[in-house]
Amino acid sequence: MFQKFSILSILFFLIFIGSQAQEKKIIDQIIATIGKQAILQSEIESQAMQMRAQGYYTSGDLECEVFEEILFSKLLVNQAILDSIEVNDSEVNSEMERRLNYFINQIGSEEKLEEYYKKSIADIKEEFRVVIKEQLLSQRMQQKITADLKVTPQEVKAFFRSIPEDSLPTINIEFELEQISVSPKIEEVEVLRIKDKLREFKERITQGESFATLAVFYSEDPGSATRGGELGFVSRGDLVPEFSAVAFNLKEGEVSKIVKTEYGYHIIQLVEKKGERINCRHILLKPKISPDEKRKARQRLDSVRTQIVAKEITFKEGCWKFSEDEDTRLNGGIIINPQTGNSRWEAGQLEPKLANAIQDLKVGDISAPFETVDASGQAVYKIVLLKTKTEAHQANLNDDYQRIQDLALEKKKTEFVDDWVSKKVKSTYLRIDDDYKNCAFKNPVWNK
Repeated sequence: MFQKFSILSILFFLIFIGSQAQEKKIIDQIIATIGKQAILQSEIESQAMQMRAQGYYTSGDLECEVFEEILFSKLLVNQAILDSIEVNDSEVNSEMERRLNYFINQIGSEEKLEEYYKKSIADIKEEFRVVIKEQLLSQRMQQKITADLKVTPQEVKAFFRSIPEDSLPTINIEFELEQISVSPKIEEVEVLRIKDKLREFKERITQGESFATLAVFYSEDPGSATRGGELGFVSRGDLVPEFSAVAFNLKEGEVSKIVKTEYGYHIIQLVEKKGERINCRHILLKPKISPDEKRKARQRLDSVRTQIVAKEITFKEGCWKFSEDEDTRLNGGIIINPQTGNSRWEAGQLEPKLANAIQDLKVGDISAPFETVDASGQAVYKIVLLKTKTEAHQANLNDDYQRIQDLALEKKKTEFVDDWVSKKVKSTYLRIDDDYKNCAFKNPVWNK
C-alpha cells in the first residue's frame, strides 16, 4: 500500500549501476531543481532504460513516473539537510553491503557482478556511496514525518471492509522459528598453524616477494583474493574495528602484525592513504575446525534437545543457558526475518539448510542438530523449534490482524505524506524544465 518508493527502493541501486553498462549515450543536463537539489536528465533516462531492461511495464509515461519519484526523494533529502538529519558512514556502508550481497546472490558471484558492470566491487562502492547516503536521508526524513502516526482498531476494521472481497490477498505458508546455536571450538594447534603460516608470508614479503601474489594464491577472502588482496579505498566504518585499528596506523608499504577478527586471521599491507580513507591489501586465513570438534558441538546440542524434549528445561531456558548466537540468545531464540523486520518467514525466504531442517516438523517439534554457517562464514550447529506454522489462506481479521493493521497504517502514512508534499512544495524553490512540465504526475502539486 505504502509505495512512495515503489520504483526507487527496489531498483534504485541496480538501476544506477546498470546504467553504466548501457551503450546508449545519455546527454546530461539539469532538468529540475528543488531546494538545493538538482535532478539530471541522465538520472531519469538511465533509470527508465534499466527498468525496461528488467521487464518493468507501465501503461503511463515511465520517464514521468521515475521523475516524480526522484522529485519526491530530492524533496525529502533537501528537508533532511535543513532539519540537520544525519546518516553516518557505518550506516551507509552497512546498507551498501546488504545491497551488494543481494545482487551477488542473484547473479551468482562477485566476479560475475564485476564482469557484468565492468568495474570492481571497490569501484562500485566508491561510485555509489553518495547515492546510498541520499536514499538513507530521504528514508529517514520520511520516517520522521510519519513517526507519530497510529491507527485505531476501528480504522483497521474500516480499512479491511474497504477492500473488495475478490481483492483480498492470499497469505502464503508462514513459519515462526526459534533457535539454539553453538559454534565448534577451534583447537589451539590449528590457531598456531595459521599464525605460523602468516608469519612465513610476512617474512617472504620482507625478503622481496609480492604481497599481492601471495594473496592471490593463499588468501581465503573470496572477495579480494583475485585482486591481490586489495580492498580499494575504504573508511574506518567499512572495516571491523580490530582490522581498522591496525590498518589505519600503518605506513604505506608496511605489513602489519597478525590481526584476529571474526572472519579469521589477517596480515595487512597499506597501499595508499587519502585523508580518512585508505586502500590496503590483506591475506586472510581461516582456522579449520576438526571433525572431532564438530562432533562435540553436535553432541552438545543433541544433549540440550534431549533435555527440552524431556521437559527438564524449556526451549527458552535452553537458549539462555547454551546458545552462543548473541542476536537471538536474549530474545528466547526468535529468528527475525531481515526482509520484514518481524518473526514471520515464508518458505522461500529460508536458507536451504534451515528449510531442509524444518520441512517435516510439526508445530512444537524441534529439529535434529544441523550444520550451517553464521554471518561471518564460520561453521555453526543449530537446533530449531517450529513455533508456529500458518497455512496459505485468504487474509482475514482473525488470523491476520497485525498484517492488516500494518497495511492500514501504511495507507494512512501514504495519505499523510502526500499532504505533507503538497504543503512543503509550496514553500520550497522548484524549477522544472519545460520538456517535463506536461507530465501527468500522480500528485498535481508538481504541475503547479
